[in-house]
Amino acid sequence: MTNKTLMQYFFILGNNPTLSVAEISAVFGLGANDTKCPIRRLVSSSVFILETSEDFDTRVLIKRLGGIIKIGEIKNEIDKKDLEKLKKEIIKLLKPEGGKFKFGFSYYGSGKLNLKPLAMETKKYLREKNISCRWVTSQEKTLSSVVVEQNKLTSRGIEIVIIPTDNSLLGEGKGEVLIGQTLAVQPFKELSFRDYGRPARDDRSGMLPPKLAQIMINLAIRPSPLEGEGARRAGEVLDPFCGSGTILTEAMLMGYQNLIGCDISEKAVSSTKKNIEWTIEKLKAKSQKSKIFKSNVLLISKFIEPNSINAIITEPYLGPQRGNPNLQKTIPELEKLYSDSLAEFKKILKPDGRVVMIWPIFRVTHNTYRISPNLGGFKIVNPIPGHLQNNPDIKLTDRNTIIYGRPDQKVWREIVVLE
Repeated sequence: MTNKTLMQYFFILGNNPTLSVAEISAVFGLGANDTKCPIRRLVSSSVFILETSEDFDTRVLIKRLGGIIKIGEIKNEIDKKDLEKLKKEIIKLLKPEGGKFKFGFSYYGSGKLNLKPLAMETKKYLREKNISCRWVTSQEKTLSSVVVEQNKLTSRGIEIVIIPTDNSLLGEGKGEVLIGQTLAVQPFKELSFRDYGRPARDDRSGMLPPKLAQIMINLAIRPSPLEGEGARRAGEVLDPFCGSGTILTEAMLMGYQNLIGCDISEKAVSSTKKNIEWTIEKLKAKSQKSKIFKSNVLLISKFIEPNSINAIITEPYLGPQRGNPNLQKTIPELEKLYSDSLAEFKKILKPDGRVVMIWPIFRVTHNTYRISPNLGGFKIVNPIPGHLQNNPDIKLTDRNTIIYGRPDQKVWREIVVLE
């Protein structure tokens, strides 16, 4: 029996690093009780390093990870002070194959780094080989996924990623620098089309972003990164507040075969059905077995068999989104709705199933107000591996949930994982 080669990969995290780390941990099976993981580390608030022997397709995986901007391979680790060796290692990564060769750099360290000397050295080497080249630049110290994709740096060029393992600049202090190559970037065009191109949208009541829906699905079902493109996944997935169907259509694109959705609103049921049809027609999703119907969430156990659902993934009614809601009235109403809903979920969820749902957090002036439903036998799961829970870049609430929101939003989302 031969030992598999260990590979180191870097994951560039999205705007909510805690949520991104939770998603990676779910997909790669890194549990909260995982306490000894030196090969799984958060280098900074934007970079997660994973060493694994699993052979996965980064271009397929990144399409399923809503919280990851880039995936790449770590090629070497050198002394941060040895700038000459850094230049030599960068040269080793250049493998032009005819035509104009484009290259770019992203520096994921603190402070600003003058990348021009590295770029000039790279240009000099390529020109000595009679290779036409262009240095792709940005006003930021990192290239966005848009710049990388538009310049085809993962297919006809290269993006070289430089990651110091401490907070000081290259050439300063102690420590190492990781040198990597980007292999895949987030499919921003596809995500935008799925968000804004679908026929049934309801901007007034709020729309769950497809990226967040992907993360919630991964937190609930924990798929293997080894599954290839077009993989068909078994198990019953339920969204009992289906709205316009974002969770169900994203689950469909991820290959889940048995989808159930319901909503108390006839309009929502109609919107979900339209968006499912559009996803099959326009996005070439495989037609899955889906059951979409109108129902009050408190009656769903009458329509669904006991202990039959693998995962319940949902964003319930979050309360008034505009104006100044009467929180003394709204919060108790939502707590009752969520408590009663969880009691229904317990009847239909399999014993080893998960619920991933959103709870609202209301922001009024400088104060925040949250709900505390009766869990009714469920427990909140900490989605972060044990060895990372005390990392200063990990931001969990006091009840091991994750906050998702923009500074200008009045209602933030609290991501809750339940078993």
